[in-house]
Amino acid sequence: MKKKVLKVLSGIILIVIVGLIGFVVYISIQMNKLRGMTFEESFAYTLKDNKNAVVTIGIYKNGESSYEVYGKDGQKLEKEPHVYEIGSLTKTMTAALIARAINEGRISLKARIDEYLDLPKDKIYPTIHQLLTHTSGYKSYYYELPMMGNFFMGRNSFFGIKDSMVLYKLSSKKVSGKKERFEYSNFGYTVLGLVLESVYSKEYTDLLNNYLNKDLGLAGTQVSEGKGDLKSYWNWQVGDAYIPAGGVISNIEDMLSYLKMQINEVGEFSQCHKVLEKIDTVNAQHQKMGIHTDEIGMAWILDTYNGFVWHNGGTGGFQSYLAFHPQSKTGIVILSNLSPKVRIPATVYGVKLLQELVSSK
Repeated sequence: MKKKVLKVLSGIILIVIVGLIGFVVYISIQMNKLRGMTFEESFAYTLKDNKNAVVTIGIYKNGESSYEVYGKDGQKLEKEPHVYEIGSLTKTMTAALIARAINEGRISLKARIDEYLDLPKDKIYPTIHQLLTHTSGYKSYYYELPMMGNFFMGRNSFFGIKDSMVLYKLSSKKVSGKKERFEYSNFGYTVLGLVLESVYSKEYTDLLNNYLNKDLGLAGTQVSEGKGDLKSYWNWQVGDAYIPAGGVISNIEDMLSYLKMQINEVGEFSQCHKVLEKIDTVNAQHQKMGIHTDEIGMAWILDTYNGFVWHNGGTGGFQSYLAFHPQSKTGIVILSNLSPKVRIPATVYGVKLLQELVSSK
């Protein structure tokens, strides 16, 4: 009897191992196919038979901006500045506010966060530099009770998470205070939002909206109120702590203006692009798809292989990708109403598009 059970278990284990090997081989084959695709091929595959697609692609080249809107099967739609969630591209705006605060002498890059936040003094905390570069040791996020309700209600996971909850987590989580390995952290940028609120004595949403609308002249870019001309926007409550990590909505006209500001290094953006750290965590799959994360500035990722500066974003129903090649002053913006899980992500075909544009100059 025991021998039969052992044979059955051995058979099951063998099947599982063979299945895993087969899956790995399949993924490798698909990656190789993807790597060989052009932008046009990968974009066409993503939009094939997708009746809900509304993807806007903007290009800045030779000092001029243009854009097109695409729908099902890559058909061109009427040019409209649709409202998209830009997700983690918000972090580049939070970083710009930090850069401005540094220039005004309100914040020091080397200072620990407990110099600006009311936290227990018997603990070690990271610096502003470490939060900006995702080297603080903090995880992407930490579980909070509202997340359970958000899951069952189909809401944004970070809905209803307040500043007080983040401050409590800061007082209870241990970090070394030294530079840690790169680990992308929404929580870290949430903390930067708290620091900004502290040094300016102003709620983050008001602070950012004023910066975007009045200082940068981006009238259609703001912290999301869950409304727009498309579907599946995330809801936020006023004062939600995670807004600095991914709570902004925008349109292609504003994002092309924002891209131009990055390329021309307007104001504080010049220091945001400067290298602060080398990224020591290599994602082999990303590299196979042409996505290189070699160094990091203030939020912005530097791809030294291609000479690109970039950042992307993703929410439950939207994707964004903004990248530029400083040497040729060429850049692109992709705004998509497709989930990051739908076929080929915008970042992947975005890299291909920018590579083709730069090589054609």
